[in-house]
Amino acid sequence: MSHFQLSQRLVSSLLIMLLSAFSALANADIDRSRLDAVEADLQGRIDQGKLSGAVVMIAQDGEIQMNKALGYQNVEDQVAMSTDSIFRIFSMTKPVTGTALMILFDEGKFELDDPVGKYLPELANVDVFVSQNEDGSWETEPANHPMTVRELMSHTGGLLYTPPLSQGPIAEAYANAGIMDLPNYTLAESIPALEDIPLGYQPGTQWVYSISVDVQGYLVEKLSGQSFDEFLQERIFNPLGMVDTGFYVKSENAHRLARQYFPGQDGSLIRTDTGAFLSPPKFLSGGGGLTSTAADYMKFTQMHLNKGALNGERILSEEAVQIMRSNHLPEGVEGIGQLYPGNVFGVDFAIVENPDVFQGAPKGTHWWWGIAGSWFWIDPVENIIFIGMIQNSDVLYSVQVHGAARSAIYQ
Repeated sequence: MSHFQLSQRLVSSLLIMLLSAFSALANADIDRSRLDAVEADLQGRIDQGKLSGAVVMIAQDGEIQMNKALGYQNVEDQVAMSTDSIFRIFSMTKPVTGTALMILFDEGKFELDDPVGKYLPELANVDVFVSQNEDGSWETEPANHPMTVRELMSHTGGLLYTPPLSQGPIAEAYANAGIMDLPNYTLAESIPALEDIPLGYQPGTQWVYSISVDVQGYLVEKLSGQSFDEFLQERIFNPLGMVDTGFYVKSENAHRLARQYFPGQDGSLIRTDTGAFLSPPKFLSGGGGLTSTAADYMKFTQMHLNKGALNGERILSEEAVQIMRSNHLPEGVEGIGQLYPGNVFGVDFAIVENPDVFQGAPKGTHWWWGIAGSWFWIDPVENIIFIGMIQNSDVLYSVQVHGAARSAIYQ
C-alpha cells in the first residue's frame, strides 16, 4: 500500500470516527446533571414556601427524559402533587387556539392577509381610539387599513386586553361587553360588541398582548360551523389522546385539580383559586380557558415538534406549523417587550430570536406560558420539549422560575 493510500485511509477513518461521535452527541439524552438542576431548583422553591408544587415533564427526540411531581397539589390537606394533576393553563390555551385556526387555514377557509372583517363583519369598519372626552365618549380616527388575520394571530391588529392586563377606557369597554366573562356571556354574545369599541392603536404598528385569541376562537366557530369546544375536541384533543384537557374539570376528576397560591412574605402560601373551571363556562376562552395535564400538553407540543403529526394522526400541514413558528411582527416592531428579551412573535407562540439574552434557548425555540405560572417550550434545534406546571399567582416570580429552568437546561 502506498504512503498516499495509507494517508487516505487514515483520513477516512478519522472522518468516520468524527461523524460517529457527532451523531452520538446529536442523539444523546439531556445530561442528567441538567435534569437534576431543574428538579433541585423547583424543589428548593417549594421548600422555601414560594411554590406549592410542580409537575415537570421533559422530552428529547420524542423520548421522555423526566416526568416528576414535586410538592403538593393541595397544601392545606397535604395532598401530594401527582404527574396526572390537572392545572389551569390559562394562556397556554393560546397555541391550541392558533392550531385550531390553522387547521382551517389548511382547509382553505382563509388566507393570512385577508381582512378579519371578511369573516367577522363586526370588525370590518372599526375606527382607532385617539382620546376620551369628559362625557365618556371617544375621539377616533379611521384605521389605516383593516385588521388582517395575520395581525389578529400575532397581537398586532389593534386590540388590547381586558383589565388588569390592559387599562383604560378600551379595556373597560371590553369588560363591560362581557368579553372573558366566563359564567355569563358566550363568544357570540360578546365578541360582536367589538363593532362599537375602537381599536387601541393603528393595526400593524405595535405588539400588544390582547383579546385577539378569544376573537380567534370566535373566528373558528364562524368558519367551522361548530362550537369552539366541539371543534377542539374533535380536531385536536381526540386525535391526540388529550383525555384530560378541556374548558372545565369533570366532577369525577375534581380531586385532581391543583390549587393555586400566592407566596406570602413569611413563607406561607395564600390560596387564590376559586370555584371556576369546575363547571362548563359560557364563554369559551381561546385566550385562557383550558385546563390540562403535563402529559396531555406534551402530546400537543410533540405534535408541533413533529411538524404537525403524532402517532399517525396529522393535525396540521408542515406549512401551517412553519407559519406558526415564524416571525410575523410588522416591519418596525422588533420585539415583544422587556419581559421577553430576544423574542419575536409568530402565531400564538413567542419565538426566540437572540439566545444570548434568553438563557441560551436556541434560536427558533417557540414557547408561551399561563398567568398561573405554567409554561412550556418547543426547541426544534435540540428536539427538546419542556413542560412545567405550577399554580402560582405571583406573576413576576413565575417569570424567574421559567428563566431558571432555561438556564438549567442550556447554560
